[in-house]
Amino acid sequence: MSLFDSTSPSGPPERMDAKRPLAERMRPERLEDYVGQEHILGPGKPLRRQIERDELTSVVLWGPPGTGKTTLAHLIARTTRTEFMSFSAVLSGIKEIKAVMADAERLRRSGRRTILFIDEIHRFNKAQQDAFLPYVERGDIILIGATTENPSFEVISALLSRSRVYALRGLTVPEIVTLLRRALPVLGIESGDSLLEQIGIYANGDARQAYNTLESAAAASAGGSLTEAAVQDAMQRKVLLYDKGGEEHFNLISALHKSVRSSDADAALYWLTRMLESGEDRLYIARRIIRMASEDIGLADPRALEQTVAAMQAVHFLGIPEGDLALAQAVLYLSAAPKSDAAYRALLAVQQDAANTVAEPVPMNLRNAPTKFMKEWGYSEGYQHAHNSENAVVDMDCLPPSLVGRRYYHPTDRGMEKRIAERLEELRRLRSQKH
Repeated sequence: MSLFDSTSPSGPPERMDAKRPLAERMRPERLEDYVGQEHILGPGKPLRRQIERDELTSVVLWGPPGTGKTTLAHLIARTTRTEFMSFSAVLSGIKEIKAVMADAERLRRSGRRTILFIDEIHRFNKAQQDAFLPYVERGDIILIGATTENPSFEVISALLSRSRVYALRGLTVPEIVTLLRRALPVLGIESGDSLLEQIGIYANGDARQAYNTLESAAAASAGGSLTEAAVQDAMQRKVLLYDKGGEEHFNLISALHKSVRSSDADAALYWLTRMLESGEDRLYIARRIIRMASEDIGLADPRALEQTVAAMQAVHFLGIPEGDLALAQAVLYLSAAPKSDAAYRALLAVQQDAANTVAEPVPMNLRNAPTKFMKEWGYSEGYQHAHNSENAVVDMDCLPPSLVGRRYYHPTDRGMEKRIAERLEELRRLRSQKH
């Protein structure tokens, strides 16, 4: 059927039918009202240019649930004044494909283009996907496939080579709040942004989930205003007090940091979970625990830094919620690790000396002498190559003259630092023997 037959001239648009799910009623009718995916639909971006120039080719829209794949397909057809046909890969087989293709071929012969939208195209097997190829090649249809799975693995290469893949991203909390704010008049209810933000966090980038939660919470709210209790019931969890830009943000990260420093694994995991459940930026947490690894553990367990950097990479690679487990694992590791702030204190001491003493020139023995003239000027004179000495230890001073003998790093006797302290003492003894 044609997209443009979906409304009746004598009645309200079908999208305003109160019996339909809110997500269906809130589908925008203009591309300008579409929220999200600025990386492909912003001014001058590739898909936007194709639509505006009416030069659309077959595309595959790949992204998580609720990111607007179906809505975008409808808007493309409406914007380009193209016939729109759709069916789900879950419900259709070869027989249905051939019937739809025959309709599309008849429309092409009459000079009318057809967009064929296939939801969950990854559910079609190879033979079913092959059935589309001749129609795509002849131009009978512009194929728009939607999938939540990686098309490189789930869509046959012949179709991929004739299509352009656009990756859709999960919606941000502000984007979801924008959508929910638009839906409030449709539901006849009012709400402050804080509750809408909680729904946006809970939806985890899925607009459909956000709409369903809002609709459920609105039905349970009395007096024309969305209530916290109704939102909690709809989400089946507590609305947490959290302001990512305010005091509570800093209170929670402080509680997490001090729990890790105090080796209280259970408390650290609790405060981490509070931050995760409240929608804190996962990469912000990752950055802070990397800082903890250097500041509070340091060389007492050098693997702590490895663990936290690996957790950051896992968060970046996996996203939410899978990456949260990597953060939990890293926080538990830091809590159990031996503690030392010796490296942190050493750096502070060096910074103080660097700020309060004259910036002496680098000693000649530490300078390279890549040219004949530099050697004549005394560059590298007195340098002792450690690998040419017994035990690779030399008695050469490497600090500026005014700071010779200064000690900044005082390792603890905890964890690996106990062995490091013993090694540094051994090196000092070997140097003193060479004087």
